[in-house]
Amino acid sequence: MKKTKPSAALSSGYFTLNDPLRYEGPKFKPSSKRPLGYRWYDPDRKVLGKRMAEQLRFAVCYWHSFVWNGTDPFGGDSFNRPWHAAGGDPMAQAMQKADVAFDLFRLLGAPYFTFHDRDIAPEGATLRESNLNVRRVGEVFARKMEQTGVGLLWGTANLFSNRRYMAGAATNPDPEVFAYAAAQVKNVLELTHELGGENYVLWGGREGYETLLNTDLKRELAQFGRFLQLVVEHKHKIGFKGAILIEPKPAEPTKHQYDYDVATVFGFLKAHGLEKEVKVNIEQNHALLAGHTFEHEISLAQALGIFGSIDMNRGDEMLGWDTDQFPNNLPQVALALYHVLQGGGFTSGGLNFDAKLRRQSIDPDDLIAGHAHAMDLCARALLVAEKMIEDGALARQVEERYAGWDGKLGRAILQGKRSLADLAAVVEKSSLEPQPVSGRQERLEALVNSYL
Repeated sequence: MKKTKPSAALSSGYFTLNDPLRYEGPKFKPSSKRPLGYRWYDPDRKVLGKRMAEQLRFAVCYWHSFVWNGTDPFGGDSFNRPWHAAGGDPMAQAMQKADVAFDLFRLLGAPYFTFHDRDIAPEGATLRESNLNVRRVGEVFARKMEQTGVGLLWGTANLFSNRRYMAGAATNPDPEVFAYAAAQVKNVLELTHELGGENYVLWGGREGYETLLNTDLKRELAQFGRFLQLVVEHKHKIGFKGAILIEPKPAEPTKHQYDYDVATVFGFLKAHGLEKEVKVNIEQNHALLAGHTFEHEISLAQALGIFGSIDMNRGDEMLGWDTDQFPNNLPQVALALYHVLQGGGFTSGGLNFDAKLRRQSIDPDDLIAGHAHAMDLCARALLVAEKMIEDGALARQVEERYAGWDGKLGRAILQGKRSLADLAAVVEKSSLEPQPVSGRQERLEALVNSYL
């Protein structure tokens, strides 16, 4: 995609800021003249041989930033965005939303964005009408992407909001719903391809169950597997080179979802012969809900060869639901990025801010502030992770702990050259009495803190 310099002429007039944020340095102090700026995010700074922008690959999500209106179970719209107004022309509102979205991307200097089809265009009376609406906005996106140089990290189809999907999309007991969902995905996958998208994501928000009293697990898992196979087949048919990603989540909105966590997704992919075709998009808040840490899910995905991309947010550890807050915990983000870098960094993936403002943050400029502070935190965390990588002390501790497996006995066991009887004979002949070795956890935790 052609990269052009962002222009102030593209301003939507929705925000009070007009000039894009820039790197100001660690000593930067906000003022009335420049209320926001980056203390740590310097896109061109080299980090482990790559530009910081290339290591982080930030993306702004469409749904929380421009679609969510601030409702909660106990109260209505608190944001009152102009495109939320009742009675307005839905397509005109979609176009206004696109103008504001690309203005935000410009002001932040965000290199990527992400969207669902129902985020960017209104649903019509038929799927044909809905798909045409999406295509019309897609044409606007193509022009704006050419003007700004902003890229598409990934697209996806919303297969969970409409009441037709209350019992799932791919896992629905009605094959006509399955077919409808397939047609919807086809349109978005093709648009993602045409816009140069680098990945395509499937989040199975309703691919699960509320009760086993009316659920056939074997059928639904088989349907889910076939649906994913169809997506992969069409990816190759149209020549899409990006990755197909599944985003794990254990529950919410369903009681139990089939893409519970990274381990569950890998087992599902293996069962359907898709482990070489599909990777995962890991979200911090979803990892927490599954009883894991963010770095656990990242490290496991890398160990299994299915690491793809990240939804960067945080969950409230005192609450048991998906709060989707902007990241603000430096040690947690630093450890997550350390594991990303240890695995070789991103290829087609990146850091997508699947995060929303708090309901009381009603100023338009809060959208800028929320993303900017999150980008700065991630940049600072990246520099901490760089220190950890370059120092190598953590990696050496791990290597030393498993050094025996690189020796003669360890290699023979893993290569299948020792039977159970062989090992028993080795122990008896050598009178082996192995003694435990300290894991040094407290020292390693202190070591991590020393990099902050």
